Amino acid sequence: MFGTFMEVLDTTVVNVSLPHIAGSLSATVDEATWVLTSYLVANAIILPLTGWLANFFGRKNLLMMSLIGFTTASLFCGLAPTLPMLIVFRLVQGACGGCMQPLSQAVLLEAFPPEDRGKAMGFWGLGIVSAPVLGPVLGGWLTDSYSWRWVFYINLPVGILSIIMTRAFIFDPPYIRRMSNRVDYWGIGMLAVWVGTLQVALDKGQEDDWLSSAFITTLLIVSGLCVIGFIWREIAARDPVVSLRVFKVRTYAVGVFLMTMLGFALYGSLVVLPIWLQTLLGYPAVQAGIALAPRGMGSMLGMPIVGSISARVDNRRLLAIGLALCAYTMWSFSRMNLNVGYWDLFWPQFLQGIALSLIFVPLTTVTMAPVPRERMGNATSLFNLMRNLGGSIGIASATALTLRFQQEHQNYLVGRTSPLNPRFNAMIGGLQSTFESRGAGPLIANRRALATVYGLVQQQTAMLTFIDVFRIFMWVFLGMIPLLFLLKKPSRGGPAPPVH
Repeated sequence: MFGTFMEVLDTTVVNVSLPHIAGSLSATVDEATWVLTSYLVANAIILPLTGWLANFFGRKNLLMMSLIGFTTASLFCGLAPTLPMLIVFRLVQGACGGCMQPLSQAVLLEAFPPEDRGKAMGFWGLGIVSAPVLGPVLGGWLTDSYSWRWVFYINLPVGILSIIMTRAFIFDPPYIRRMSNRVDYWGIGMLAVWVGTLQVALDKGQEDDWLSSAFITTLLIVSGLCVIGFIWREIAARDPVVSLRVFKVRTYAVGVFLMTMLGFALYGSLVVLPIWLQTLLGYPAVQAGIALAPRGMGSMLGMPIVGSISARVDNRRLLAIGLALCAYTMWSFSRMNLNVGYWDLFWPQFLQGIALSLIFVPLTTVTMAPVPRERMGNATSLFNLMRNLGGSIGIASATALTLRFQQEHQNYLVGRTSPLNPRFNAMIGGLQSTFESRGAGPLIANRRALATVYGLVQQQTAMLTFIDVFRIFMWVFLGMIPLLFLLKKPSRGGPAPPVH
């Protein structure tokens, strides 16, 4: 869990430090965003290769190399004197970090018998859910109190401890072995181009106005061609780098799709709420991170409890309750207004944290139950890849929807603020009288009154926009519930049958 916690933490801890990084390294904020994009691209490319790399090098060797590489790259990220060097070391960091999550998940799923896997996933999930919550708060505090370089130095003690513990306690099972000395270079190449171009297009699409940009259009076309070629190659190859045969298992295929949709809705909604807090309610970055902490508190409380009861309860019921609760929290957010207080934000987030524990642990347990142990590394790497891709699509969709809804609501509200509207005239007259009573001339007072009304229009536009986005994610969560009927109830013991 230590290595996974460190890797997930680094996906969010740098976000609030970007302006400081840009200023320190004589770059623009747009150029500094490649610090995030490079990490995510390298991470996404390596994720699906983890199962093959573990068989090729040995799981313990791969985990040790990943931890050493990630920790060393963190040190050099903190020492980087220029932005290009920082981006290079972030690429190394992302590539090494991509192996950690599926490897640690596979180790736990294999080390524990089926009846105890839920408990293991519950404690492992603590690191997964707490890292994104702690990231912005920790990153903001380190940057404000010390320097942005400490955002990377903080990985060093955790990484060293992870290396020591991995060397002492992780061992390769006998069925982890190199199946063939042949390397599927075509498969690796198409996978890297597919995932890399898609990730860059999703990260930069909104900045370049999506399909109106030749660069983004080219990336999406190349990504689409490569994913088709990759699927054909992996099905036809005798020694594929990523085995897609595991998708023949219906429960696994449905579980991966549900995890993709969960990543879409969860990450998309998570990127909206901090923007809402900072732009509308005026929260500083660190206080916005603190205001988001109740979600992590709910998850940390719920994960061990759900893990302990998952062996005695049908996990599909827990999933249904969790998805319904997530939909309810999205509905609660959609009913808020500009007068919300801390406790109005606390309880929906705390409830959502509990709901996430009711989803992550049972969904992982149910999805991986029919997968044989010798294919667990490949299955967990695809499982995590699709969650990350779903999250990237969710973030890009949330950003695009926010801008689209803002334009629609602003056009509607501006159309009501005209001299033909008596209520508008009364408001302008009242504001103008107020400014004139404070010493402003008629012309200045009129301009201030118009500016005040336009500010109110912008506030209401943003509020209506966030309401619409939260309602969309509410329907996404509700739409996932019928798919639970396609999941098979996991057996209570015995190894999973082989997948041919």
